[in-house]
Amino acid sequence: MLMKTAAQSLAEQLAALFAQRIRDRLLAPGARLPSVRLCAQQQGVSPSTVVGAYDQLLAQGLVEARKNRGFYVRDLPSVAVGSAQDAIESGANGVANLMLTVPQRYAPLNATALIRGMFKGVSNKPQPGMGVLPKEWLQSTFLATAVRRSCSVEALNAFSLQYGEPAGDSGLRRALSTKLAGLSIQAAPEQIITTVGATNALDVVSRTLLRAGDYVMVEEPGWAIEFARLDSLGMRILPVPRRAEGPDLEVMARYCEAHKPKLFVSVSVFHNPTGFCLSPSSAYRILQLANQHDFHIVEDDTYSHFAPEHATRLCALDGLQRTIYVGGFAKILAPNWRVGYMAAPKDLAERLLDTKLLSTLTTPALLEKALAWCIDQGQLRRHAERIRTQLDGARARSVKLALAHGCTFASDPVGLFGWVETGVDTDALSQRMLDEGYLLAPGALFHAQRTPSSLMRINFACTQEAQFWKTFARLRDEQLGKATSVAK
Repeated sequence: MLMKTAAQSLAEQLAALFAQRIRDRLLAPGARLPSVRLCAQQQGVSPSTVVGAYDQLLAQGLVEARKNRGFYVRDLPSVAVGSAQDAIESGANGVANLMLTVPQRYAPLNATALIRGMFKGVSNKPQPGMGVLPKEWLQSTFLATAVRRSCSVEALNAFSLQYGEPAGDSGLRRALSTKLAGLSIQAAPEQIITTVGATNALDVVSRTLLRAGDYVMVEEPGWAIEFARLDSLGMRILPVPRRAEGPDLEVMARYCEAHKPKLFVSVSVFHNPTGFCLSPSSAYRILQLANQHDFHIVEDDTYSHFAPEHATRLCALDGLQRTIYVGGFAKILAPNWRVGYMAAPKDLAERLLDTKLLSTLTTPALLEKALAWCIDQGQLRRHAERIRTQLDGARARSVKLALAHGCTFASDPVGLFGWVETGVDTDALSQRMLDEGYLLAPGALFHAQRTPSSLMRINFACTQEAQFWKTFARLRDEQLGKATSVAK
């Protein structure tokens, strides 16, 4: 809240507010600041105060003024990727047109804003845009017990004073092999490699199989961090529309003919952000394409702990021939333990291990041994069952509130996330919600080409309170009212 003080003018306070958001990446490069009149209304100050604040931001080099368009957060020149819809609409000349619509690089606009907001903590309110469960949900007594069992003097000396096993703790890899068998994925311990979280596993796969300039198919909407991570490695992103039954196979086939992609990145079960699960028929056809066009598939099963074991997984059908399975425990157990893993084809395991060793050497044995105990003793299974029950209740309450406040769901509400239709531009709405202490995940974040979207992703565990939805509805209605008045 802006307040009149002798030490700092209102314009200086407003400039400092925007400057901090820009530096924290809560205002994305390329984002448009509110118009002078709108900002004055929102902040309860005069238009001259807003002009003074924007002038300060210009002087600091944080924003740029575009004639007759307003003020925008500065960014380096970038080129965005073409929409996969171009492939569908290109008709008989599909392949030729597709080669023109997919450029060299994808430039993410706000890939890390959500993560920075999560780490910084914009307020003490539940955050609807969070990608993890609230920490109070994850609290347990068995984690401390698991660590203590690995902390005897002899054990600490054994694995603290030397590097660990290159592929990861052997006990954990045996436990993971058994766990994967429950998902019908047959992976021997020697096919499993532990990593510093699931994101590191995805990075190891990319660095092993790809080179700068290679084409990679990624589901859209999809995880913003994956778009940004691949771009940082110099890859060319091919966005594949994600449908209820799976990725758009027609678009995938066209990409294969036109660009010969090396990799397809997929979330088969409880896809982020839609919650879709892959159908068996789609899985079969994806594997046919992979064999026909010689590309690998990395299956990110981050949300497996929330999903039924019988859900269709590409790695189970393929038997780890062209597929690589990636999993982790940050969503369900201990985010800061940073334990992830991959299960790979036998002929790729050594190459992937070499890449891991070049990037991180070995992974910490202490937490891997503790995690193995949690799995072997059934503690993880019982904990996950409790979380699923708790999440079912939270989802029911959140869905009821969303519908009561005029929202609809673009896909069936399942799993951890909901894909919500709001009826307004959620990029603009997210900035107003930030003023109220809420961090949203606007729909544009989940597309390769950042274009305005009326969708947002919500975390069901963090949207059970009526106060959030009341604030959301009030600001959405204000935004709708402004749009209506402009149209008139």
